Amino acid sequence: MTTTRRPTEAEWQAVPEETSPAPPPRPPEGARERVNRRWQEILQETRVAQTGVQILFGFLLSLAFTARFRELGPFDRGLYVVTVVLAASSTAALIAPVSLHRCLAGRRLKEEVVTAAGRLMVCGLLLLGLTVACTLMLILNVVLGGALAAGIVVGGVMGWFALCWYGAAYRVRRRALSRTQDH
Repeated sequence: MTTTRRPTEAEWQAVPEETSPAPPPRPPEGARERVNRRWQEILQETRVAQTGVQILFGFLLSLAFTARFRELGPFDRGLYVVTVVLAASSTAALIAPVSLHRCLAGRRLKEEVVTAAGRLMVCGLLLLGLTVACTLMLILNVVLGGALAAGIVVGGVMGWFALCWYGAAYRVRRRALSRTQDH
C-alpha cells in the first residue's frame, strides 16, 4: 500500500494559478440590441411583481367571505373596498405590458412598447405599494384596535418600502454619477 504525500503550503503557493483568457471585448450595444435587452428586463420584472400582486389580490378577495368580515365597522369596510380596487388596478397595470406587446407585436413599435411598458410598471408598483399600505392598515387596525396605532406602524413600513424601492436606486445612481464625474 502506497501513501500519497500531501503538498505543503509553500508547494501549493508555488503552483501557478490557472487563469482563463479574458473574453474578447464586446462591440457596443446597438439600438436594436438595447431595446431587446430592455424588453427582456421588463418581462423579468413583470413576472416578479405580477406574482406578488396576484397573491395579495387573491388574499384580499377571500377576506370578504370570512366570518370575521361581517364584524368590521364602516371604516374598515370602506378601507377594504379601497384596498381591493387598488389591488385590481395594480394587477391591471402590471399585466398591461404583456397585453400591450401582444396587441402591437409585429408592427415594429418595440421601442414604444418598451417605453410604455416601463411606465405601466412604475404605475403598477406605485399602486402595489398603496395596496400593501391599505392592506396593512386594514389588518393592523383590527389587530391593534385603533387607526392611530395602525397608521404609525403603516407609516414606518411604507417608509421602509420607499427606502428599499426608491432610496436604494437613488443612492446607487448618485454614486455612479459621482464616480463618472471623478474620472
